[in-house]
Amino acid sequence: MIRNSDTIKKGYTAGEHANLIKGGRDYFDLLIQLINAAQKSIHLQVYIFDFDETGQKVALALKQAAERNVAVYLMVDGYASQGLPQHFTDDLIKSGIHFRYFEPFLKSRHFYFGRRMHHKVMVVDATQALVGGINIADRYNDVDAIPAWLDFALHVKGDIARELCAFCRREWQGYLGNSIAAPCVQYQPSGNISTDKKIWIKICRNDWVRRRNQISAAYIEMLRNAESHVIILCSYFLPGRVIRRQIVQAVKRGIAVKVITAGRSDIKIAKNAERWLYDYLLRNNVQLYEYQKNILHGKIAVCDGQWITVGSYNVNNISAYASIELNLVLQEPLLSLQAETTLLRIIKNDCTAITKEQHQRSNNIFRQLTRWFSYQFIRTVFYLCTFYFKQER
Repeated sequence: MIRNSDTIKKGYTAGEHANLIKGGRDYFDLLIQLINAAQKSIHLQVYIFDFDETGQKVALALKQAAERNVAVYLMVDGYASQGLPQHFTDDLIKSGIHFRYFEPFLKSRHFYFGRRMHHKVMVVDATQALVGGINIADRYNDVDAIPAWLDFALHVKGDIARELCAFCRREWQGYLGNSIAAPCVQYQPSGNISTDKKIWIKICRNDWVRRRNQISAAYIEMLRNAESHVIILCSYFLPGRVIRRQIVQAVKRGIAVKVITAGRSDIKIAKNAERWLYDYLLRNNVQLYEYQKNILHGKIAVCDGQWITVGSYNVNNISAYASIELNLVLQEPLLSLQAETTLLRIIKNDCTAITKEQHQRSNNIFRQLTRWFSYQFIRTVFYLCTFYFKQER
């Protein structure tokens, strides 16, 4: 999907390294390793931070970094992480960690109903970063022989990490900029990047309050410009009208569109709502697969073996219009092919194909009514959660 030099100039940064990391032990081993190697600064911003084995292990590494005089900034969502014990957060602060909640549900001075900090990002020394859909909790890790939920992240190095550090710093400072974080100074500057080893990376955000809709636009651009095939893996796949239309138009142009959804979901009503959409998708020749091995939580798309996006963005209107989301978009053939191979292996080994015939056989009046009601309920929730009461100051 790299058309010409002008395409590359539109917001892309030359990176030194990018690697796709699967959730579970691999991800958390790398996260702890990066924290332990930090020299100057750590920014960790995550939707869910649980007080469990994984959360306490990450917290210990952060406290040890703070004891080494590393500036540690930890921000968690005030709604999704509201269950953290007071003694736990007090201990973080006492150890020298700069800790804060993103504006809690219905307690914000701004009253942005439904607005959540849904992104998951960690930046170390403004030189390395992890961006994906993985929260800090046991269910995203391999704990007690229980496999982690399926999810992905990108490990990146170079100047893109400095840009991600600047993003985290702005988010930490808050909407009114009343809490100042340390500047993003690279501990080990990356220097010049060899022109024959550039990885083109772009930071994309969705934040309705700040008028950012870059991830949704990236998905639309991907579907419009696809030349051969697209694979989308999404945990809560309920695309709005615009993306549904782009998917159908891509299929009509001869693009093979494969969508991997959850077979088992942690939110049953969302799964029923997805299945209500299956009739529409199958009627328009979208290839559907349900992941069966475990809970699917990932958010990743690849196109033509050239383009990939990974992050926190689900293809639905909550991500499009309510939550703060962060994805990385890369124009990088080797990584894109690696991700594509991974997704095709998941389809082959861990998924059930949903055909028109199979879907029709699974239908009955009661199921259809349940799915229709679920879809209408989710649509109503989406509407309410994407409405905000107060204009941007």
